[in-house]
Amino acid sequence: MNLMESTRSIWQLTDEQEAIVELCREFAAEEIRPRAKQVDEADAGSPLDLFEKAAKVGITDFMIPEEFGGGGFTDLFTQCLVQEQLCWGDLGIGNFLCSNGFYADPMLVLGTQEQKEQWLRPLTGDKPVLTALATTEPGAGSDAASIVTQAVNTDGGYLLRGQKAWISNAGYAEQYVVFAKTDPSERSKGVSAFLIRKDAAGFTMGEPMKKMGQRAITCRELFFDDVFVPESDRLGDEGQGFFGLMKTFDASRIVLAAAATGVARAAYEYALNYARERVQFGKPIIEHQAVAFRLADMATRIDAAWLQTLRAATMFDQGKPIVREAAMAKLQASETAAFCTWAAVQTLGGWGYSREFPVEQWMRDAKLEEIEEGTSDIMRLVISRNM
Repeated sequence: MNLMESTRSIWQLTDEQEAIVELCREFAAEEIRPRAKQVDEADAGSPLDLFEKAAKVGITDFMIPEEFGGGGFTDLFTQCLVQEQLCWGDLGIGNFLCSNGFYADPMLVLGTQEQKEQWLRPLTGDKPVLTALATTEPGAGSDAASIVTQAVNTDGGYLLRGQKAWISNAGYAEQYVVFAKTDPSERSKGVSAFLIRKDAAGFTMGEPMKKMGQRAITCRELFFDDVFVPESDRLGDEGQGFFGLMKTFDASRIVLAAAATGVARAAYEYALNYARERVQFGKPIIEHQAVAFRLADMATRIDAAWLQTLRAATMFDQGKPIVREAAMAKLQASETAAFCTWAAVQTLGGWGYSREFPVEQWMRDAKLEEIEEGTSDIMRLVISRNM
């Protein structure tokens, strides 16, 4: 299924966009897909060697502005083109390779020029550091305004106290953006954002969390025991953190929709090829109506998810309000990924349930897309409130 042909029929891509799409297509096929099964089954942490390879060809920092040493593809449209290609190779690995962009988003929204220079430049070049964004807590998931981690005013800065959970890249990351309450009496207006380093005194973390899928991304709990943060390392003014976070979520939900579309396309293509080759009752199973209709549903949903994703990305880049469109794209694409990976397993029958074939992993990986950055239930709530 060639989504790029569908894309070019509506949007005219630049030569630079065409080049980075081709680069990522080749990297996904030659580097990511061959490693996916080993990374999943080993469940031993993130593939740092792949991150280093991707860095050397410009994949890990393509979204960072050129003035800080990055590739300069700051538009969300191009980021979606890249994410879809990489996540066709493997959803977890693709998301891992581009994870520094998630960290960079609140920095670009709230950071000063000095902060951007200090904290973004290390993300670029052949040997970039890894980063993490810390919002989720044991009692605060999709409702980010309900976080209870505190930033208590002290001489020259703040003391962070609290706990975070399910933080991607934790342990590997050298730099963290942490959201905490500077005013516990407020909800969203009490949230502020802070920059800390891995070696900060009082900052510790738990063991890697065991996950159902996307095992290429390591998640841990974080603990803050009076971690001192100088005032110069606060992002934006006090109380601006939630605004920065919501801007980040608007963008990341669209990029995650592209990622989900990538794994959905992988599942569709695999199931289609299998259906053409597998013979049952004297003919290829693609000639059986039930299988053919299932594949038709997969193709239709993927196309719809991709078009909604690129529409939302285009609107974002034009500066238009996209809260509803971002939620729609994320909802459509994540549930398309869940359906298509299930449908691929169903098409392969017993073989789809076996770890000998990649579709069972894709089915496990895809489930996270319906949960992270706001569950499907939350996306429906966002859409309903913005009708």
